Amino acid sequence: MTTAPSSSDAKRQPKKGIPFAIEKSGKSAQSCRPMLAALNEQDELFVIEEKVNSNYEVSSLLSLVDDRAAVVMNNVDDLGIPVFGNLLSSRERIALALGVPVSDILSTLTNSVKKPVAPVLVDDAPVQQTVIKENIFSNLPVPTFFTKESGPYISAGLMVAKDPETGEGNASYARLKILGPETAMIGIAPNHHLAIMAQKAAARGEALELAVVLGAHPVIQLAACLYLGLGDDELHNAGALLGEPVRLAKAKTLNLDVPAEAEIILEGHIHVDQLIKEGPVSEYHGMYEDYGHGFLVTFSCMTCRDDAMLQVIEPGYHMEHSYIAGVPIAASLKANLSRVLQNVGEVAVTTTGSGRNNVVIQLHNPRPGQARRAISLCWGAVSIIKNVTVVDSDVDPWDLQQVELAKLNRMKSERDILIVEDMPGDRSEAQETNGLVTKVGYDATCKAGDRGQGYDRALPPEDVTERMRALLHSIRPDFKS
Repeated sequence: MTTAPSSSDAKRQPKKGIPFAIEKSGKSAQSCRPMLAALNEQDELFVIEEKVNSNYEVSSLLSLVDDRAAVVMNNVDDLGIPVFGNLLSSRERIALALGVPVSDILSTLTNSVKKPVAPVLVDDAPVQQTVIKENIFSNLPVPTFFTKESGPYISAGLMVAKDPETGEGNASYARLKILGPETAMIGIAPNHHLAIMAQKAAARGEALELAVVLGAHPVIQLAACLYLGLGDDELHNAGALLGEPVRLAKAKTLNLDVPAEAEIILEGHIHVDQLIKEGPVSEYHGMYEDYGHGFLVTFSCMTCRDDAMLQVIEPGYHMEHSYIAGVPIAASLKANLSRVLQNVGEVAVTTTGSGRNNVVIQLHNPRPGQARRAISLCWGAVSIIKNVTVVDSDVDPWDLQQVELAKLNRMKSERDILIVEDMPGDRSEAQETNGLVTKVGYDATCKAGDRGQGYDRALPPEDVTERMRALLHSIRPDFKS
């Protein structure tokens, strides 16, 4: 273990190439490195050797590439710490991280809630190879993303904390605006579990201990985005997704356990009695919001790998930001709906709703009234959901062209559109007033008697289509249909 007392001592020479490519197992198995290596092999990774500035240039590169590839920038601000992003910017990438077909993503995530696996403690943690206790943020090329934001943000921070009353763990996401070498502002909604725990700590006269995790395995990141109850520890669900317990290490200055194979851990405390004015910040819908004040966070320590990389998620309306939220929300919704309705199929939280607002539910042979019941259940489960569409089992909820076709051909507007005013929303909803929004539900399922000729699609025989698909693939191996 080495200790770096200052930013000048901690500077490393910029790395060239792909230093993680050979690290596919062993002590990197629960980091982002195997995923980056796999994307590199699939030619879905851009490696940029040219010098990049953390002020807007990192953001511009990630925005331009977006869902086409992950990006590694080896020389950001001459700090010698590579920056990477766009890791989970498609459902195919999420499936790759989980090690399952795309069609099995939701069932895999929902099963993790049913069969959690407790973490284990280890002594030898790669993320604690280097320990820095002064000028912490001087060592990190934290990006400034957008023109109206008033500072740099850590956007991929997975927050690990404990309920001060029960001792139960929690993993979630929140944004951190850097204020100084060892201070930041955390932005969290009042109903966020982390905010509730911080208020509990304050009631006891304490600051809430917080570990900010950067670069853990993508599956651990997905688990932290599941919508669970307060007291449910997402790291247990991550173990189910990994097929093995998450390996944790005791933090250096906190009574918390942290993912041992992540890239970077920041150890600090949330002070809810010290408010910090944030200013405009980009939201998931791609526009700015001004939420007023956040809370002060003070940091006492940073631990990292000797060759650490900084993970970044491009905020706003960008694909990784949409999918890393939307897919876990879809899994949580499916689990909630399936407890009440036995015929729930796939559930999609679409990118047109920025992975938050717009939901499509598939029902198998829905009975009269079931579509409206499913719509109401969705609104009750997650307040940020605004529009809900229900479709039949022959419509792929993730295929918005199919969904729109079903709305046009299977729905009578005067009968099948449900508009409800003054519903509770979320403070980040662009159209909310006093916390309330109008929500819309669409029943785009087939109804008996609506069409004399039925709803069968006109298609060639399935066996012929399969033979011709194989023929096209033999001519063009990259052909997808």
